[in-house]
Amino acid sequence: MRILLINPNSSPAMTRTIANTGKAAAAPGTEVVGTCPPGAPLSIEGHSDGVLAAFHTLKLVEESGPADGYVLACFDDTGVDAVRERVAGPVLGIGEAAMHAATMLACRFSILTSLERSVPILEDNAARYGLAARCRGVHAAQLPVLAFEDGKSAYAVLRDAARAVLERDRSDALVLGCGGMAHLAPRLAGELGVPVVEGVACAVKFVESLVSLNLKTSKTGGYAYPLAKTPVSGGGHHV
Repeated sequence: MRILLINPNSSPAMTRTIANTGKAAAAPGTEVVGTCPPGAPLSIEGHSDGVLAAFHTLKLVEESGPADGYVLACFDDTGVDAVRERVAGPVLGIGEAAMHAATMLACRFSILTSLERSVPILEDNAARYGLAARCRGVHAAQLPVLAFEDGKSAYAVLRDAARAVLERDRSDALVLGCGGMAHLAPRLAGELGVPVVEGVACAVKFVESLVSLNLKTSKTGGYAYPLAKTPVSGGGHHV
């Protein structure tokens, strides 16, 4: 089984960290190929970064050859719908995977992400996935995405913010709202005493399961392959 694990931003250091997390979670015999689109923004913080990253991620998928399944490792689930239109194998974003996993472990969960500008995006995603009632809140640690590349300086800030969030929301699980936080999950879980869910490992395991069950992305309806476009002759670009 071959899973293409894409970090939609272009940070090589974050891509290595994410790939290591995905490979550690994979079962024997599963090849996890970690990669990132070189033309994408260095980090994804907001809508415009997300649109640019989705464009370059789609190009990378088309150039990477076939895979059995795909994981997109931005918690905003950047480009997931577009990639699902282009491939047959299951495609999961780490945000959707982590939120669903949290509902299997706890009555209520809170999400801790990087910056405040990401909060509305994640709130909208939780509602779209039908999980708004289970998500007690989306909060920002007020740390930029790239602060998590080494994790050393960011860890204490993240831990303290997580404790405050769990107490404020009265949640019994924490979801890490950034792929760059994935490697910090085990340490946080040990200190916080609640399940700390990160989406990279969850998405890899879910994709493995879907592939093993021979389940693929539906090609009728919204995720059908894109239609070929035939240009209309005789007209220019002026209107």
